Parts: sequence; structure tokens; C-alpha cells
Amino acid sequence: MPRAGLIRKRLLPEDPVFGSRLVTRLINRTMRSGKKTAAQKQVYGAFALLKGKGQDPLAVFNQAIENIKPAIEVRPRRVGGAAYQVPMPVRAERRETLAIRWLLKAANARPNKEYHSFAQKLAAEITDAAQNTGGAIKKKLDIQRMAEANRAFAHFRW
Repeated sequence: MPRAGLIRKRLLPEDPVFGSRLVTRLINRTMRSGKKTAAQKQVYGAFALLKGKGQDPLAVFNQAIENIKPAIEVRPRRVGGAAYQVPMPVRAERRETLAIRWLLKAANARPNKEYHSFAQKLAAEITDAAQNTGGAIKKKLDIQRMAEANRAFAHFRW
């Protein structure tokens, strides 16, 4: 049954420090158990570490997100009892969502021996992603490789 009407997308407020909606999305995604202040502390701490290295934190973060954003992904499609991995282009909103998700997952996966706080892990991952290295970029390349390998099933798009 089709939807009754269009759902309006709510615009997130810009974050108070950098005036960026993307930073707000990062903070919201970092948040655990509704503890937004703790998430803000970690994200702003990571940005302070980037600033301490003499970099513009917002520019580095935006570059990192641009580098992580996937252009294509594979989605399962059932055809005649078999599930095929069909490569499909990614919508702009989902590209950002995936980029933030992969960035945070890669930061969390960093070893605790080298980094003492999540802010340090996040700062390191943002720096690496801005330079086209790190766990989040690896995830993007894996997805692209999988899409390339399954290009034969592109005609199953819906």
C-alpha cells in the first residue's frame, strides 16, 4: 500500500561551535544512551586535537567525509529463488550517512594501546580519511570492489 503523502525531511540545527549540520550529524551518531553532552565533548575534543596539529578541523573533517562517501553500493535482489548482489548508485543523503557511520566504526576499531580516548581515535581516523587512508577508506574501497565484481548483475536493478 503506498504512503498517504510525502514526509518532510526535518533539518538538523547547525552545531553551536562550527555552524555545520554535518558536525551535528556526527555528534548525534556518536551519542550513546542519549548522552549528547558526552558525545559533544568527544567530537569537539577530536577537533581540538586537529587544531593543535595546525589544521583547520572543519576543512579536514569535510575533506575526510568527501573521501569516504561511496558512489556505488551493492544491494541484494532476489530473482527466481537466488539472491544477487546488484550494484546501485547511492543517494546523496545515504552517502553522508554511510560515511559518518564508517568513520565512527573505524575510529572505534582502533587499538586502545595507542590511543587513550575516543577523541584521539576519532582525530586520527579523520586525519587518515582526509589523506585517503585508514579504516573508513578501506571500507569504501571494499564496497566499490564488490560492486565492480558484481557488475554483471547490474541489469537486475529495480
